[in-house]
Amino acid sequence: MLFALARARLDMGEGAVQSVWASPRALALGWAPDRLAGLGPGLAWIFLVSPVQELWLLHEKQEAYLALKSESKTDLSRLWSQELKGARLCDVMGDPRERWIAFEFRRRAITGRIEGMQLSFQAIPGRGGLRLDGLDLNQARAGMGTPFPSKQPDCEADTPPLQRWREKWGGRFDDAINGRVADVLPGEGTLFQRHAEWSTQRADKLLLQPKIQAASRKIIKERQRLDRYGKALAADRERHLGAIGLREPAGRLQAELWRLKGACGSVELLDGATIELPPGMSIEVTVQKWFTQAKKAERGLLRVDALERERVRQIMELERASGSDGQTLNDAPKKSQSYAKQAGSTSHGKKKMEQEKDHKRSDGKGRAYRSQMVEGFEVLIGRGDADNDTLTFKVASPMDFWLHVASVPGSHVVIRNPDRISEPPRNVLERAAELAAFYSKAREGGKVEVHWCRAADVNKPRGFEPGKVFLKNYKSLKVYPKQ
Repeated sequence: MLFALARARLDMGEGAVQSVWASPRALALGWAPDRLAGLGPGLAWIFLVSPVQELWLLHEKQEAYLALKSESKTDLSRLWSQELKGARLCDVMGDPRERWIAFEFRRRAITGRIEGMQLSFQAIPGRGGLRLDGLDLNQARAGMGTPFPSKQPDCEADTPPLQRWREKWGGRFDDAINGRVADVLPGEGTLFQRHAEWSTQRADKLLLQPKIQAASRKIIKERQRLDRYGKALAADRERHLGAIGLREPAGRLQAELWRLKGACGSVELLDGATIELPPGMSIEVTVQKWFTQAKKAERGLLRVDALERERVRQIMELERASGSDGQTLNDAPKKSQSYAKQAGSTSHGKKKMEQEKDHKRSDGKGRAYRSQMVEGFEVLIGRGDADNDTLTFKVASPMDFWLHVASVPGSHVVIRNPDRISEPPRNVLERAAELAAFYSKAREGGKVEVHWCRAADVNKPRGFEPGKVFLKNYKSLKVYPKQ
């Protein structure tokens, strides 16, 4: 097949290479338009080395062509372009029994001398490769993929594909192998036209469809995350609404503080209603606490509404992306890559190096923390005193949750909170507390108390030793150490 396609192109005339680009897995030769040969502008040969070893004919405006060109490397393209640009195809050589073919090109050098080159393509599965050799001077010039000899391989017997071709075409075998039979490929028109149609179908199957499927999987995964996020926001909303409901009993208690001063437990109001106070709290403390909780709940409810609006916006974007068959998500990486090329690697590389440095241990060996997944939440565990400071003040975000065993040296533990929920699920919180207890000096001490709060509530006054911090606000729970 490869030999037939190459011979069909040669029979159209000595085409000139107008443009060249190369990537780690493909080489593109753009043909100059030739009206007499019926060759329009923008057509190019694509020598694909992986994932399959095939020769495609694509137009420069096709999506598959643009996807492959986005992978091209400047240095590789320059190397191949300075050798092949402006050259003319003069001959095609190869043995149909082997998946090896060579193209002879000639061009006029700067000195005016005509120089010859041989572009060899080995299309053996798993060992695909390209190499360019000079026929006069500079023997080895460029290569790609698996190295292989420049000479034609020796083959004594017909390979199974060639035997099937002989059985299929019979007396027309010589014409078929030399590209003079269009029916070697399905479709209509000449073999050159069928080659272009076949290449489009193969590119769609091997390049475009996998990208669309990956984009669809990404959309489904993101939608599932947003659904979980919506459930968490709904739970926060119910909790805030319950806390706002404390304002009414707090107001009733405040109205009768003059006669219930210092009361605890259960109190009876003048209208005969009975209100249960929290255990161990006086009526004054209870009123103050309930008003505070109601005020915080009002702010929290506003925050939940804002996050819910943002969640709905993201869902609408996902629906638009899914409606365009994944094109939105497919285009995003291309845009980000082009922006990265335009902006250069200076600022991005510097920022990335700083982030990697922040995540390193104090001795420079490995990361400053361990990582563990707990029901979809990432839990980070510090390794030492200095590493604890790195984890708490450089790695953790202000909205992350922070844990540490009370009054006992141990590792700082951080629960990542990318969705910015108000509280972690109880199971996740308890599991992170068990890890904090295990990686502490209280590992053998039975049930221990663990403090937890927002990372924003952790402070380190000047002069504090490594690993020692001050908590502005915190809550507590008791767990057994468990790895």
